[in-house]
Amino acid sequence: MGRRWRIGGGAAAVLLALGLAGALPGGASAERLRTGTLTVASAPSPALDATIDYTVYLPYGYAKATATRYPVLYLLHGRGDTMQAWTRVKADLDRMIADGEVPPVIAVLPDAPWSSRGNWYVDSAYTGADDPGRPVETALTRDLVAHVDATYRTAAHRGARLVGGYSMGGAGALRYALAHSDLFANALVLSPAVYRPLPPADSSAREFGAFGSGARRFSDEVYQQLNYPALLPGLDPESPVRMYVAVGDDEWANPDPADAAHDLDYEAATLYNTVRRADGVAAELRVLDGGHDWDVWRPAFVDGLKHLAGTLSVTPPAGLPGPVHGSAGTDWAGGVAAHPDGTTTIGYAASGPVDGQPYAGGLDAVVSRLATDGTTARWTTQFGTAANDRLYGLVPLADGGIIAAGYTRGDLDGKHPGSPADDAFVTRLTGSGQRAWLTQAGDPTKADRFYAVAPAPDGGAYVAGYTSGSFAGEAGAGDKDAVLARIGPDGRVAWSRQFGGPGEDKAYAVAADAQGVYVAGGTSVGLPGTTALGGTDGWLARYDPAGARSWVTSVGGAGDDLLGGVAISSTGTVLATGSTGGEATNGGSDVLTVAYTSTGRQGWRTVTGGHGADAGAEVVPLPDGAVAVVGFTNSTLGLPVGGADVLTVRLDARGRQLGVAQYGTARDDAADPFGEENVYATLGADGRLLVSGLTAGAPVGGGALGNGDVFLAVLDPTKGTP
Repeated sequence: MGRRWRIGGGAAAVLLALGLAGALPGGASAERLRTGTLTVASAPSPALDATIDYTVYLPYGYAKATATRYPVLYLLHGRGDTMQAWTRVKADLDRMIADGEVPPVIAVLPDAPWSSRGNWYVDSAYTGADDPGRPVETALTRDLVAHVDATYRTAAHRGARLVGGYSMGGAGALRYALAHSDLFANALVLSPAVYRPLPPADSSAREFGAFGSGARRFSDEVYQQLNYPALLPGLDPESPVRMYVAVGDDEWANPDPADAAHDLDYEAATLYNTVRRADGVAAELRVLDGGHDWDVWRPAFVDGLKHLAGTLSVTPPAGLPGPVHGSAGTDWAGGVAAHPDGTTTIGYAASGPVDGQPYAGGLDAVVSRLATDGTTARWTTQFGTAANDRLYGLVPLADGGIIAAGYTRGDLDGKHPGSPADDAFVTRLTGSGQRAWLTQAGDPTKADRFYAVAPAPDGGAYVAGYTSGSFAGEAGAGDKDAVLARIGPDGRVAWSRQFGGPGEDKAYAVAADAQGVYVAGGTSVGLPGTTALGGTDGWLARYDPAGARSWVTSVGGAGDDLLGGVAISSTGTVLATGSTGGEATNGGSDVLTVAYTSTGRQGWRTVTGGHGADAGAEVVPLPDGAVAVVGFTNSTLGLPVGGADVLTVRLDARGRQLGVAQYGTARDDAADPFGEENVYATLGADGRLLVSGLTAGAPVGGGALGNGDVFLAVLDPTKGTP
């Protein structure tokens, strides 16, 4: 589920025009606008054996905020222009900073006079006596960046740098972002003068020696070696680049039909559709009304900087701590449990052997007890069949043991030979990892799964999930019915309840105390006794300890909604979280968190989200009365890291947001390849949050094991990151 931005067409052009109108002098905030300064300076360049002239923009308050560090924009001008060209966006920077649309930034506008101002920002190998090429790329990426970091109060890391440019400068910004992703995490590429595979015969890229070799002003081989297609295979997916590409729809049209593909609007679309498929690039394209001029570049600069501003941060994004757990293949998170002695148990499904344990085939269930350092395994138990066996939750027992639940496609208990479909199972392990009992249950010929488990007061458990048939002799109501079952301390099913409507109904979460049991899930048509809200609905139900239902209610809005996590606070408030499309405020899906009394009355509801897909997976009551929600986000709610990030939202006892943070790797975390949450959370013995989930990336310091690994993160709930 990589992050991909959508193409903007005519509607985007209208919006950009309106946005620019607000940026011009005379707006509502013009009288009180606090302005930055422009200063001309120079930087020594050993590569050039000369100096680099540049103009620097310093934001309002820079001189007084002596302890503050700033992100930096490097803005490259087009062929034949000078550093003066970019100074026209000063008013836009002043306004966007004053309005809080972008953080205060430093902007560096280098002058590039080499090769008759047609150097394309590369290291040229042209040696002609008329105007020999110079090492421009080395000078700007090494010497200028080092000088700026040493001279100004910058945040000297890639996440705090953006490189941008128009025309020839757009080509330079594109190359620098791809060839120097260790320096730049963000790129603003406007009407880039790039061509694939080679420039047309009349292109100025052929004229000035930028892509020359020896006495030749232009070399096909050199151009292709330096062009963006050659850079994409070498990208580091762990250092992703966010790229905003914009172009006008009235670019000059080559009169030769054979060169139509080299029109810059066509080339920009080709660029976008190439880089958006590259592992390590998140790209967005905007097509504006206009040509190859500032009528396009200025509004594109404003819109592009707003889009990229969320990733321009003085503080580096929070990574995922290692080590990760699992096999050399693709693994899936399956639960986390905390014990009073400070140890932690994690569960997951592994596609290979773990810690020398025998591997049965397909996906095996794995349970590992980790020492108080959270990394060393005291013991690991792996079990399964030749088919797939997955865990969906762990709960700790008073004697140090564990109850785990999930599903199997095989004969896990030795009593279901030739099982044709998934069966639900629940098992108890001792404090040393030995199996005490295992119960496999469900319809003999239809699919059954347990998706959640909660401890019962007597050492047994409650499990919840679904059945496609008859779980325990009850007639099915629809395609899939939700299931709730009470498991005794000996592993026997004390009672079960199957319920649903004519569509697909699943239970995803369960929580219990001595007074009752709460189940949450999703329904495609609506559960009996509820009002269908539209799309798929979330639902929440209460049962008494004997299995009698007290109430059930639908939760959500007119779009697609579900509840995937539920918990009970110390005051008896029932808390549930999931996702909502019907109430999403900015598009995509948002995190939905609700609170109910034990009698079924809603106390509050909170929606948290951005422009992407966001979902809550677990809700954890905190000792101070606050609530921690853990899930994933594809939006910029905190400081984004990669694809889907692990999300932490902290709410007070009334549902008001106290904080939000995200962390992860350059790839997807806490979400599986299908865009569904795969993350678990619980409160540790020391009051910190324990979060375990799926990661497709590498933790801080490296060390990925396979195509999908399982992480364990420990975090302060007030901070929200490891």
